[in-house]
This record gives sequence, structure tokens and C-alpha cells, in this order.
Amino acid sequence: MTPGHGTRPRRDAAPADPDAHAHATLGKARTENFPVAPSFLPRAWRDGLMAVYGYARLVDDIGDGDLAPGGHDAVLLGLDPAAADDPLTMLDALEADLHRVFGGPGGPPRHPLLQALRPVVRAHDLTPEPFLGLIEANRLDQRVTRYATYGDLLAYCELSANPVGRLVLALTGTSTPERIRRSDAVCTALQIVEHVQDVAEDLGRDRIYLPAQDMHRFHVGEADLKARHAGASVRSLVAFEAERARDLLNEGTPLVGSVHGRLRLLLAGFVGGGRAALRAVTAAGFDVLPGPPKPTKSGLLREVAAVLRTAPRKG
Repeated sequence: MTPGHGTRPRRDAAPADPDAHAHATLGKARTENFPVAPSFLPRAWRDGLMAVYGYARLVDDIGDGDLAPGGHDAVLLGLDPAAADDPLTMLDALEADLHRVFGGPGGPPRHPLLQALRPVVRAHDLTPEPFLGLIEANRLDQRVTRYATYGDLLAYCELSANPVGRLVLALTGTSTPERIRRSDAVCTALQIVEHVQDVAEDLGRDRIYLPAQDMHRFHVGEADLKARHAGASVRSLVAFEAERARDLLNEGTPLVGSVHGRLRLLLAGFVGGGRAALRAVTAAGFDVLPGPPKPTKSGLLREVAAVLRTAPRKG
């Protein structure tokens, strides 16, 4: 996942306004590679997408140790503020609150981001599985810090990324087996793009998402990833992983042509966002070690327009 670990302030005071706290989490949508809930969508879709995003962002922030100082999220989940420093305890408490969203014991959900999720789940008859997958991915992040093969990484993406695309299709009432398959390709690609961009940041958390098998193939050791700038071997490895992500985006692009109207624009934004990020990585000469190369807004718009022009239309 993306936000960082590192030394964080002692958590001994919690902000008084849970709604403001939830809004701060939702505000992170502005930093993503793709538009989360653009204004051209119907209000019901935007509300649903932001509720899902808020949940997914909270899960990631717990897993990455990136919660706001003060232990407020722990308090909202019924824990001592100090529990905010224990991701596994927090994820267990979050899972219990998620079950409350679906009518489990203990009354209504406690955390405001899960309270916002409850009406969305009911309106769209969503199931717990994709939400639980995101929690399990973050549990995995506490136990696994290296991936031996590309297949192992794909299995991780099945939990960490693909549930989000499936939820988008469910929220918009457009799920079919073929669309789910294409969506999985896009979401896995976006996760790999993020891993490629964030090599240095992830290493700072003692995580490497570049498969060890590929690192060996390109003669890259962990010490090479700690340099200020990437050498030729690291650049070749990053280019290889970027090409894999590009192939997955191409595999998933027909998803855009399978829908119509504003949903077509939204999905083009997801694919275009991934392509723009890859273009930024390429423009940086595949040197991602100084920090994640980020696309410009104009670059994103160009890529979205290209996806809309080229995605084959069906139906």
C-alpha cells in the first residue's frame, strides 16, 4: 500500500470532532493516481465511491502505520489510543466494526467512515467479501515484506487491489464475469504501478514489492534500492515491471468500451491514470529512487482522452 511508516508522535490525545477526522481521511483522494469520485458522476455514485474509498483508505492507513496522531481512530473503534500503534489489533477491531455494517453483533458501526458505508452497502446489496479482502491484504503486509515471484505478487494484488474494482462495478450495477476479469487486470496494474513508483518509500518500511526472482534476473540487490539514484540494473528492472503493468492495463482497457455514459468516463480515468503514471516513470528514466514520479494533470487528461478514443466499444 502507499502511505508511510516511520517515527510517529506519541498518541495521547484525540481530536474531538470525528466528522472532521473522517473528512481528513477522505481528503487523501486528491493524492491518488486516478480520479476517485469526479463531479460529473451522479450524486449517488459519488457518495458510494467516496464511502468505499474512505473505508479502503482507513484500512491502508492502519496497515501502513499512517493514522493521524493522537490515537483517535483507535478510540472510535473502542480501543485504547495506544492500540493505534498496533496494526493487527486495529485491523481486528476494524473487521469487527465491518461486521456491524452488515448487521453483526454489537449494534451499529462505531467508526464514522464505516457508518457512512452502511447505507451504501444496503442500497447496493454489497457483500462483505471485497471489504474483508482489503483487511486481509493489510494483515499480510504485517507478516510478509518480500515476494519471491510475480505470481506471489499477483496473489497479493487479488486481495489489495482487485476488490476495489469489483466494488465499483457493484455500485454502478454493471458487474458481469467478463467485466470483473477486465477490472481485475486494471486494478492489479494500478497496484503494480504504485509499487513501481514507491520503491524507496516501501523500502523505508522494510517492504519490497519487486519480485525477488526478477531482482535476481536483473542482478539487483537490496543495497541497490537504497541508493540515491537508480543504476542501470535497477532502471532495467523498473522498466520490466512497468511493462508488465502496461500489458495489464491494455488487457483491461476493453472494460471502458463495454460501458456507456459517465461510467465510461470514470473507468477511462482509472486506466488513463495508470498510463499517465507509467509515462511519468518512463520520463524519469525509470529512476524512482529519489521519489515517486508523478504525472501532471495535463498528462492525465491526454491519457484519458487516448483511452476514450481507442477503447473498443461493445453493446
